[in-house]
Amino acid sequence: MLLMDYKSSGVDIEAGYALVKRIRHSVERTRRPGVLTGLGGFGGLFALPTGYREPVLVAGTDGVGTKLKLAFALNRHDTIGIDCVAMCANDVLAQGAEPLFFLDYLATGKLLPEQMAQVVEGIATGCLEAGCALIGGETAEMPGFYAPGEYDVAGFCVGVVEREAIIDGSRVRSGDALLGLASSGVHSNGFSLIRRLVDERGLDLATTPPGFACDLGTTLLTPTRIYVKAILAAIRAGFDLKGIAHITGGGLVENIPRGLGGLAARLVRASWPVPPIFEWLAQQGPLEQPEMEKTFNLGLGLVVVCPPEQADSLRQFLAERGESVWPIGEVSADLSGQVVFV
Repeated sequence: MLLMDYKSSGVDIEAGYALVKRIRHSVERTRRPGVLTGLGGFGGLFALPTGYREPVLVAGTDGVGTKLKLAFALNRHDTIGIDCVAMCANDVLAQGAEPLFFLDYLATGKLLPEQMAQVVEGIATGCLEAGCALIGGETAEMPGFYAPGEYDVAGFCVGVVEREAIIDGSRVRSGDALLGLASSGVHSNGFSLIRRLVDERGLDLATTPPGFACDLGTTLLTPTRIYVKAILAAIRAGFDLKGIAHITGGGLVENIPRGLGGLAARLVRASWPVPPIFEWLAQQGPLEQPEMEKTFNLGLGLVVVCPPEQADSLRQFLAERGESVWPIGEVSADLSGQVVFV
């Protein structure tokens, strides 16, 4: 009878060690004040920043969804990690919190150190954009659970905000201004529908549709924009951000009301440019406008609420920090909890 071992069952511990060596530099470059440990511990340690009277921790967790299938098809894994951080950090930001640290979870059938290192490098890049530290994570090798070359990734982010500065939409009033910040594209939502279109229409990801700056695959894999630094700068500069909506699953229709404290939004459709990718998707379906509005961000990755008298100065402030911003409408008390397009 042959002796059995863990490696013959499909789990290569040595590959795990090799991955840790590859990602150590990526993790170290995200270090920020508060980090107390490096890689290798059973848990990541982080000291709360000083200066808070009543600090409140804000936590968010998310994944990348079936956008991963495109990464597998194109064998590009360097941007997926940015998506994972963005989905979590932007959610934490929506409460007015500063992201402090991030942990990741990677699971695969067979550990490929080079592939996983690309994912973690993207996570580290996302953490740098969000200003948070990557303080730990888990890489699980699960033979027979995933198709060859495939994996899943999820993340967990913790931030902090002063209790009196929490942004929850409770101070939003009718007449407040709505500003939309440009997305970088589709971000990380609606990909089950997108993949269906690609498969059923026999679309070639290597082609460049008219009006696109690059091929379809690259366009779709463009990572989710992270808004943390510009928005936190605006808050610290004294702008009164009463509500923030991160436009994720559910599109404009489902997410904007989450930042309005029960009031409604009147959006002017022509007030911002819709990127070509969304017009192209609508044509490929074809997809009706209501379906687009409840599935995709349509070019707006974040929507913020401010007093109308601050709208112009806030827009200029954010533009100076690299954001494209448009006045897209106003808050209304007429239709509670709805988004009305005019």
